[in-house]
Amino acid sequence: MDMRETFLSTIDEMLDADPRLVLVLAEISAAQLAGTRRRHPDRVLNVGIREQALVGVTGGLALAGLRPVAHSFPPFLVERPYEQVKLDLTHQGVGAVLVSAGASYDRSSDGRTHQSPGDVALLDTIPGWTVHVPGHPEEARRLLLESLPGDGSVYLRLSSQANAEPHLGAGFQTVRQGHDGVVLAVGPLLDNVLAATEGLDVTVLYAHTVRPFDAKSLRAATNDRADVVLVEPYLAGTSAHHVAEALADVPHRLLSLGVRRDAEVRLYGTPADHDAAHGLDVPGLTSAIRGFYG
Repeated sequence: MDMRETFLSTIDEMLDADPRLVLVLAEISAAQLAGTRRRHPDRVLNVGIREQALVGVTGGLALAGLRPVAHSFPPFLVERPYEQVKLDLTHQGVGAVLVSAGASYDRSSDGRTHQSPGDVALLDTIPGWTVHVPGHPEEARRLLLESLPGDGSVYLRLSSQANAEPHLGAGFQTVRQGHDGVVLAVGPLLDNVLAATEGLDVTVLYAHTVRPFDAKSLRAATNDRADVVLVEPYLAGTSAHHVAEALADVPHRLLSLGVRRDAEVRLYGTPADHDAAHGLDVPGLTSAIRGFYG
Protein backbone atom coordinates (compact mmCIF):
# COMPACT_ATOMS: atom_id res chain seq x y z
CA MET A 1 0.00 0.00 0.00
CA ASP A 2 1.11 3.55 -0.63
CA MET A 3 0.87 6.28 2.02
CA ARG A 4 -2.67 7.33 1.16
CA GLU A 5 -3.95 3.75 1.19
CA THR A 6 -2.13 3.21 4.49
CA PHE A 7 -3.84 6.27 5.97
CA LEU A 8 -7.28 5.14 4.81
CA SER A 9 -6.88 1.64 6.24
CA THR A 10 -5.44 2.96 9.50
CA ILE A 11 -8.13 5.59 10.08
CA ASP A 12 -10.79 2.95 9.32
CA GLU A 13 -9.26 0.79 12.03
CA MET A 14 -8.93 3.63 14.55
CA LEU A 15 -12.51 4.86 14.10
CA ASP A 16 -13.59 1.43 15.33
CA ALA A 17 -11.26 1.70 18.32
CA ASP A 18 -11.64 5.33 19.48
CA PRO A 19 -15.12 6.86 19.85
CA ARG A 20 -13.58 10.34 20.17
CA LEU A 21 -12.31 10.34 16.56
CA VAL A 22 -14.26 12.04 13.77
CA LEU A 23 -13.16 12.04 10.13
CA VAL A 24 -14.11 15.06 8.00
CA LEU A 25 -13.94 14.83 4.20
CA ALA A 26 -14.66 17.10 1.24
CA GLU A 27 -15.41 14.37 -1.34
CA ILE A 28 -11.74 13.34 -1.63
CA SER A 29 -11.43 9.65 -0.54
CA ALA A 30 -15.17 9.47 0.27
CA ALA A 31 -15.66 6.54 -2.10
CA GLN A 32 -12.83 4.55 -0.54
CA LEU A 33 -14.31 5.13 2.92
CA ALA A 34 -17.93 4.30 2.07
CA GLY A 35 -17.86 1.19 4.24
CA THR A 36 -16.38 3.12 7.14
CA ARG A 37 -19.12 5.73 6.82
CA ARG A 38 -21.82 3.05 6.90
CA ARG A 39 -20.41 1.76 10.19
CA HIS A 40 -19.94 5.25 11.66
CA PRO A 41 -22.43 7.57 9.95
CA ASP A 42 -22.13 10.13 12.74
CA ARG A 43 -18.32 10.13 12.74
CA VAL A 44 -17.45 10.16 9.03
CA LEU A 45 -18.69 13.50 7.70
CA ASN A 46 -18.52 14.51 4.04
CA VAL A 47 -19.15 18.23 3.61
CA GLY A 48 -18.93 18.11 -0.19
CA ILE A 49 -16.65 20.29 -2.29
CA ARG A 50 -16.52 22.98 0.38
CA GLU A 51 -12.96 23.17 1.62
CA GLN A 52 -13.47 26.15 3.94
CA ALA A 53 -16.36 24.26 5.54
CA LEU A 54 -14.10 21.21 5.82
CA VAL A 55 -11.80 23.05 8.24
CA GLY A 56 -14.57 25.11 9.86
CA VAL A 57 -16.49 21.97 10.78
CA THR A 58 -13.24 20.43 11.98
CA GLY A 59 -12.73 23.38 14.33
CA GLY A 60 -16.28 23.09 15.67
CA LEU A 61 -15.82 19.38 16.38
CA ALA A 62 -12.60 20.14 18.24
CA LEU A 63 -14.37 22.79 20.32
CA ALA A 64 -16.94 20.13 21.22
CA GLY A 65 -14.17 17.94 22.69
CA LEU A 66 -13.83 15.48 19.84
CA ARG A 67 -10.60 14.64 17.99
CA PRO A 68 -11.22 15.54 14.34
CA VAL A 69 -9.14 14.35 11.41
CA ALA A 70 -9.57 16.36 8.20
CA HIS A 71 -8.39 14.89 4.90
CA SER A 72 -7.99 16.19 1.35
CA PHE A 73 -5.34 17.16 -1.19
CA PRO A 74 -2.96 19.83 0.17
CA PRO A 75 -4.19 22.80 -1.92
CA PHE A 76 -7.70 22.11 -0.60
CA LEU A 77 -6.63 21.41 2.98
CA VAL A 78 -4.06 24.16 3.66
CA GLU A 79 -4.08 26.78 0.90
CA ARG A 80 -7.76 27.33 0.09
CA PRO A 81 -8.99 27.18 3.74
CA TYR A 82 -5.93 28.91 5.21
CA GLU A 83 -8.10 31.48 6.99
CA GLN A 84 -10.08 28.72 8.69
CA VAL A 85 -6.87 26.91 9.73
CA LYS A 86 -5.64 30.19 11.21
CA LEU A 87 -8.88 31.23 12.94
CA ASP A 88 -11.12 28.20 13.47
CA LEU A 89 -8.28 26.04 14.80
CA THR A 90 -5.22 27.98 15.98
CA HIS A 91 -6.95 31.19 17.11
CA GLN A 92 -9.66 29.20 18.90
CA GLY A 93 -6.98 27.27 20.78
CA VAL A 94 -8.05 23.85 19.54
CA GLY A 95 -6.17 21.21 17.60
CA ALA A 96 -6.86 18.73 14.85
CA VAL A 97 -5.02 16.33 12.59
CA LEU A 98 -4.89 17.50 8.97
CA VAL A 99 -3.88 14.69 6.60
CA SER A 100 -3.08 15.60 3.01
CA ALA A 101 -2.33 13.30 0.09
CA GLY A 102 -0.62 14.52 -3.06
CA ALA A 103 2.43 16.37 -1.72
CA SER A 104 3.83 19.10 -3.99
CA TYR A 105 3.04 17.62 -7.39
CA ASP A 106 2.10 13.94 -7.08
CA ARG A 107 -1.07 14.77 -9.02
CA SER A 108 0.80 16.65 -11.72
CA SER A 109 -1.48 15.27 -14.43
CA ASP A 110 -4.35 17.26 -12.86
CA GLY A 111 -2.51 20.54 -13.38
CA ARG A 112 -1.55 23.42 -11.09
CA THR A 113 -4.85 23.37 -9.15
CA HIS A 114 -3.77 20.11 -7.52
CA GLN A 115 -0.18 21.12 -6.75
CA SER A 116 0.87 22.62 -3.43
CA PRO A 117 4.60 23.13 -2.87
CA GLY A 118 3.86 26.01 -0.47
CA ASP A 119 1.78 24.18 2.15
CA VAL A 120 4.49 23.72 4.80
CA ALA A 121 5.74 27.29 4.35
CA LEU A 122 2.18 28.53 4.78
CA LEU A 123 1.68 26.57 8.00
CA ASP A 124 4.95 28.07 9.22
CA THR A 125 3.11 31.39 9.54
CA ILE A 126 0.91 29.91 12.30
CA PRO A 127 2.43 28.88 15.65
CA GLY A 128 2.15 25.54 17.35
CA TRP A 129 1.86 23.09 14.46
CA THR A 130 3.64 19.75 14.32
CA VAL A 131 4.48 18.83 10.73
CA HIS A 132 5.24 15.27 9.62
CA VAL A 133 6.59 14.49 6.13
CA PRO A 134 6.95 10.69 6.07
CA GLY A 135 9.10 9.05 3.46
CA HIS A 136 7.56 5.58 3.66
CA PRO A 137 4.06 4.13 4.33
CA GLU A 138 5.21 2.52 7.60
CA GLU A 139 6.38 5.92 8.81
CA ALA A 140 3.04 7.41 7.79
CA ARG A 141 1.12 4.83 9.82
CA ARG A 142 3.24 5.29 12.92
CA LEU A 143 3.13 9.09 12.75
CA LEU A 144 -0.65 9.02 12.31
CA LEU A 145 -1.10 6.72 15.30
CA GLU A 146 1.10 9.01 17.40
CA SER A 147 -0.89 12.07 16.29
CA LEU A 148 -4.41 10.84 17.07
CA PRO A 149 -4.30 10.99 20.89
CA GLY A 150 -4.28 14.35 22.65
CA ASP A 151 -5.36 17.72 21.32
CA GLY A 152 -2.36 19.06 19.39
CA SER A 153 -2.33 20.60 15.92
CA VAL A 154 -0.73 18.18 13.47
CA TYR A 155 -0.18 18.24 9.72
CA LEU A 156 0.63 14.88 8.13
CA ARG A 157 1.83 15.33 4.55
CA LEU A 158 1.54 12.13 2.51
CA SER A 159 3.07 11.42 -0.89
CA SER A 160 2.83 8.76 -3.56
CA GLN A 161 6.64 8.90 -3.73
CA ALA A 162 8.50 6.89 -1.11
CA ASN A 163 11.92 5.66 -0.05
CA ALA A 164 12.70 1.95 -0.31
CA GLU A 165 13.01 1.48 3.45
CA PRO A 166 11.34 3.11 6.47
CA HIS A 167 13.29 4.97 9.15
CA LEU A 168 11.18 4.84 12.29
CA GLY A 169 13.43 6.61 14.79
CA ALA A 170 12.64 9.95 16.41
CA GLY A 171 14.25 13.27 15.51
CA PHE A 172 16.78 13.74 12.74
CA GLN A 173 18.35 10.33 12.12
CA THR A 174 21.91 9.78 10.97
CA VAL A 175 21.79 7.59 7.88
CA ARG A 176 25.39 8.11 6.75
CA GLN A 177 28.35 9.55 8.66
CA GLY A 178 30.91 11.91 7.13
CA HIS A 179 33.24 14.81 7.90
CA ASP A 180 32.96 17.44 5.15
CA GLY A 181 29.40 18.64 5.71
CA VAL A 182 25.81 17.73 6.46
CA VAL A 183 23.01 17.00 4.02
CA LEU A 184 19.55 17.05 5.60
CA ALA A 185 17.06 15.07 3.52
CA VAL A 186 13.34 15.39 4.22
CA GLY A 187 10.76 12.67 3.65
CA PRO A 188 10.62 10.87 0.29
CA LEU A 189 13.76 12.58 -1.05
CA LEU A 190 16.13 10.52 1.11
CA ASP A 191 16.87 7.82 -1.46
CA ASN A 192 17.67 10.42 -4.13
CA VAL A 193 19.97 12.21 -1.69
CA LEU A 194 21.77 8.98 -0.78
CA ALA A 195 22.35 8.23 -4.45
CA ALA A 196 23.50 11.80 -5.16
CA THR A 197 26.00 11.83 -2.25
CA GLU A 198 27.47 8.39 -2.85
CA GLY A 199 31.24 8.68 -2.46
CA LEU A 200 31.13 12.07 -0.73
CA ASP A 201 32.47 12.34 2.82
CA VAL A 202 29.31 13.95 4.20
CA THR A 203 26.84 13.14 6.94
CA VAL A 204 23.32 12.48 5.70
CA LEU A 205 20.56 13.23 8.18
CA TYR A 206 16.98 12.16 7.59
CA ALA A 207 13.86 13.95 8.82
CA HIS A 208 10.27 12.74 8.68
CA THR A 209 9.21 15.33 11.28
CA VAL A 210 10.22 18.87 10.38
CA ARG A 211 8.24 20.86 12.96
CA PRO A 212 9.34 21.11 15.64
CA PHE A 213 12.74 21.40 13.97
CA ASP A 214 15.40 19.18 15.57
CA ALA A 215 18.06 21.87 15.94
CA LYS A 216 19.95 19.81 18.53
CA SER A 217 20.61 16.92 16.15
CA LEU A 218 21.62 19.22 13.32
CA ARG A 219 24.01 21.06 15.60
CA ALA A 220 25.49 17.79 16.89
CA ALA A 221 26.17 16.64 13.32
CA THR A 222 28.20 19.74 12.45
CA ASN A 223 31.76 20.72 13.27
CA ASP A 224 33.15 24.14 14.23
CA ARG A 225 32.38 25.18 10.66
CA ALA A 226 29.26 23.86 9.01
CA ASP A 227 28.46 23.35 5.34
CA VAL A 228 24.82 22.30 5.17
CA VAL A 229 22.64 21.24 2.25
CA LEU A 230 18.91 21.27 2.98
CA VAL A 231 16.82 19.11 0.63
CA GLU A 232 13.05 19.50 1.04
CA PRO A 233 10.20 18.14 -1.13
CA TYR A 234 8.38 21.50 -1.08
CA LEU A 235 9.47 25.12 -1.55
CA ALA A 236 13.24 25.46 -1.45
CA GLY A 237 14.41 27.13 1.76
CA THR A 238 11.25 26.47 3.77
CA SER A 239 13.37 25.39 6.77
CA ALA A 240 16.35 27.66 6.07
CA HIS A 241 15.50 30.00 8.96
CA HIS A 242 15.56 27.06 11.36
CA VAL A 243 18.99 26.00 10.09
CA ALA A 244 20.23 29.57 10.54
CA GLU A 245 18.91 29.70 14.10
CA ALA A 246 20.43 26.32 14.97
CA LEU A 247 23.84 27.44 13.70
CA ALA A 248 23.64 31.11 14.72
CA ASP A 249 27.02 31.05 16.50
CA VAL A 250 28.74 28.73 14.00
CA PRO A 251 30.26 29.94 10.71
CA HIS A 252 28.31 28.10 8.07
CA ARG A 253 27.20 27.94 4.46
CA LEU A 254 23.75 26.76 3.45
CA LEU A 255 22.43 25.46 0.15
CA SER A 256 18.64 25.12 0.06
CA LEU A 257 17.22 22.71 -2.51
CA GLY A 258 13.55 22.07 -3.17
CA VAL A 259 10.73 23.19 -5.41
CA ARG A 260 11.82 26.26 -7.37
CA ARG A 261 10.78 29.70 -6.17
CA ASP A 262 12.11 31.69 -9.12
CA ALA A 263 9.60 30.44 -11.68
CA GLU A 264 6.41 28.40 -11.91
CA VAL A 265 6.95 25.10 -13.69
CA ARG A 266 4.00 25.00 -16.08
CA LEU A 267 3.79 21.41 -17.17
CA TYR A 268 1.60 18.40 -16.49
CA GLY A 269 3.71 15.29 -16.97
CA THR A 270 4.63 12.94 -14.15
CA PRO A 271 6.07 13.52 -10.68
CA ALA A 272 9.41 12.34 -12.08
CA ASP A 273 9.21 15.07 -14.74
CA HIS A 274 8.67 17.63 -11.99
CA ASP A 275 11.54 16.22 -9.92
CA ALA A 276 13.79 16.79 -12.93
CA ALA A 277 12.43 20.27 -13.59
CA HIS A 278 13.13 21.29 -9.98
CA GLY A 279 16.52 19.56 -9.79
CA LEU A 280 15.28 17.05 -7.22
CA ASP A 281 16.06 13.94 -9.26
CA VAL A 282 19.38 12.17 -8.76
CA PRO A 283 21.24 13.99 -11.59
CA GLY A 284 19.99 17.38 -10.41
CA LEU A 285 20.85 16.74 -6.77
CA THR A 286 24.23 15.28 -7.70
CA SER A 287 25.17 18.38 -9.68
CA ALA A 288 24.00 20.83 -7.01
CA ILE A 289 25.44 19.03 -3.99
CA ARG A 290 28.81 18.20 -5.57
CA GLY A 291 29.08 21.73 -6.88
CA PHE A 292 28.44 23.11 -3.38
CA TYR A 293 31.11 20.91 -1.80
CA GLY A 294 33.55 21.59 -4.62
